[in-house]
Amino acid sequence: MMSLYLPTGAVVAGILGLIWGADRFVAGSASVARSIGISSLVIGLTIVSIGTSAPEIIISINAALKGSGELAVGNAIGSNLANIGLVLGITLLIAPIPFKKNLLKEEGLILLLVTIFAGICLYNNFLGRIESLLLILLVIPLLLLAAKYKKSQTESSQTQGKVLLSTNGALFNFVIGLVVLLLGAEFTVWGAKSIAVSMGISELVVGLTIVAIGTSLPELAASTISAIRGHHDIAIGNIIGSNLFNLLLVMGAAGAISPIALDSQVFTRDYMAMAVITVIILLIMACVLRGNIDNAKLPRAAGIILLVAYCFYYLLLWSSTAVR
Repeated sequence: MMSLYLPTGAVVAGILGLIWGADRFVAGSASVARSIGISSLVIGLTIVSIGTSAPEIIISINAALKGSGELAVGNAIGSNLANIGLVLGITLLIAPIPFKKNLLKEEGLILLLVTIFAGICLYNNFLGRIESLLLILLVIPLLLLAAKYKKSQTESSQTQGKVLLSTNGALFNFVIGLVVLLLGAEFTVWGAKSIAVSMGISELVVGLTIVAIGTSLPELAASTISAIRGHHDIAIGNIIGSNLFNLLLVMGAAGAISPIALDSQVFTRDYMAMAVITVIILLIMACVLRGNIDNAKLPRAAGIILLVAYCFYYLLLWSSTAVR
């Protein structure tokens, strides 16, 4: 096990670098965009939104370039599982989360449709360039749709806070953030591949577990803090937005760089688990709305259900993983 120390350290350092680098990159790029006259709304919908998924995106690109496409796909699917089962589950244990009908009818429906389309792309155990490019292109109408509903929301004011940097400070943050992101991805992918080799498990499993949970830590922090402070729309919105970008950009970028042949369990076990836990939370929301449409609130019991479902998936994953 001594041989695991260096790769594990590389993964930890890499993920910490990815999280810090993403924050600096978003702050710097948003400031640069602001300085050349781009509106806060556009910055919020593009740089800030996509920037929160920057760790997963950079890891996906790095892994695909190194011929580790399954690691990238595992990261995307595993992050979505962690976001709903772990992040939302823990957030709900902290405090029940009220939500509006539109969240289910709009964002929830979009997430369901994107999840179904992702399943169609993975059904034949092969993620090719054409379907990957389609996944990426779907980001455009989603951003346009988001612009229709978010002109008066707090994300713009949050963006304002992120862009109060001097030009030199903005450029420094942009460059240093990008460099740390790239280095963090390099460390994470190398460490993940080394752990897979040392433990005799597939890169897919490492992507689904260690890397996925690590890159979901920002969502966990943001959602739990938002729930504690009573910013409930942010808590749920962060998770839905992150899951959409994981399927469209993280997975799409990997397949666009290099077509990926996948183990059959990616669809039958991992994708299906992600789809099931997504449907579970949407069904819970629908049931809550039927009972009280004016004061709908996700209860703590929903958090317990999600955490149990997430743990059950992990048991399924490890029981079906053959250690060489």
